[in-house]
Amino acid sequence: MASTNPARGMRDFLPADVRKRNYVIGIIKQVYESYGFEPLETPSVENLETLMGKYGDEGNQLVFKILKRGEKLDLANATTESDLSDLALRYDLTVPLARVVANNKNDLPKFFKRYQIQPVWRADRPARGRFREFYQCDVDCIGSESLVVEAEIISAASHILSKLGFKDFEVRINHRGLLGKMVADAGIENETDALVALDKLDKIGAEGVTKELVERGISEASADNFLAAVNGNTSNDDLDAVLAMCSELRVKIDPSLARGLSYYTGTIMEIVLTDGDFKGSIGGGGRYDGLIGMFGKEQIPACGFSLGLERILVVMEERGMFPPEIAESTPADVMVTIWSEETIADSLKLANELRSQGLRVTLYPEPDKLGKQFKYADQIKVPFVCILGESELAENKVTVKNLKTGEQTLCPTSEISAIILGG
Repeated sequence: MASTNPARGMRDFLPADVRKRNYVIGIIKQVYESYGFEPLETPSVENLETLMGKYGDEGNQLVFKILKRGEKLDLANATTESDLSDLALRYDLTVPLARVVANNKNDLPKFFKRYQIQPVWRADRPARGRFREFYQCDVDCIGSESLVVEAEIISAASHILSKLGFKDFEVRINHRGLLGKMVADAGIENETDALVALDKLDKIGAEGVTKELVERGISEASADNFLAAVNGNTSNDDLDAVLAMCSELRVKIDPSLARGLSYYTGTIMEIVLTDGDFKGSIGGGGRYDGLIGMFGKEQIPACGFSLGLERILVVMEERGMFPPEIAESTPADVMVTIWSEETIADSLKLANELRSQGLRVTLYPEPDKLGKQFKYADQIKVPFVCILGESELAENKVTVKNLKTGEQTLCPTSEISAIILGG
């Protein structure tokens, strides 16, 4: 028998889960739009050549590749990976954005501000708060080298977290130029190796980073010098300027911050939670002035940030941060019963009249004993039931029952919404 579980690292979302996700996504959209960002969507599938080479060696290994189809797939004569795959699932939202900008440059404004909330896929090892399919909530500004962009993006992300109820978050910033200088001063030739190892500092500690650097062919002395510089109080002009513009926000310079994606060129940013069990990143980003130029003739400056929806949801669930109307939400305000086959049309009419009054209405789908209909309404946590039986039809009224209190009211249809919304 086939397994009914979803694929490893993937999840099904039941109604209560979807409502919570929609609540968080709704706030993210609202805040991003309040900062003037416009929505964008891109395909789930990209050409493999679009993605490869943009995320570093480790990132390339996590791209979900798609086999060629039909006659294009020649397993017998395949000798290289490119013989097998030509497409891939979207790894992130930034590279597709760069492709879109390069492809639509003449149709976009001088400063293109966009947000994008869509799923991405990575062939990663699943862990707490880490999945193979997950949503990213990106915000990017294209076309400006001004550090005001970084400040605005940090402000927007901070605004979202505050509105969701987070109080223990901190924005950490660093600069690829500063990291490059520390790498060079330590005598390390391969900057990518050094930064990929440093990016794991919070997971494997200083000893683990040193060990990985040595395994990558870097001398222990150079590794020690690099980590000593990382632990210093180094800053640069760009970071000081961003810090000054974000003086009212929880922002600090962190020389140890090294986001792993290879396309960053300037400021890099990360949001972490500082209290509780979850101490990892819940968002990050940075400036990537060279990425769009990979798809066209012109280099276009860009900066962006991505909030990790899945991690935010995990923490909010564990901390009980959802408001009661979301955590205890129901599919409808009221359920309309069906008394008999002969009254089905009347129940359908009543349900539509109540919907026109602004109520969320679910209709029990078949004639049944009232006790069973009440039990079903209670099971799905609908607080009110409308009964339209023979006596109600004769009086041209409806019995409204409050399932929490047991109270019943016989009234005209026009008064039902007031009873339900007031009760």
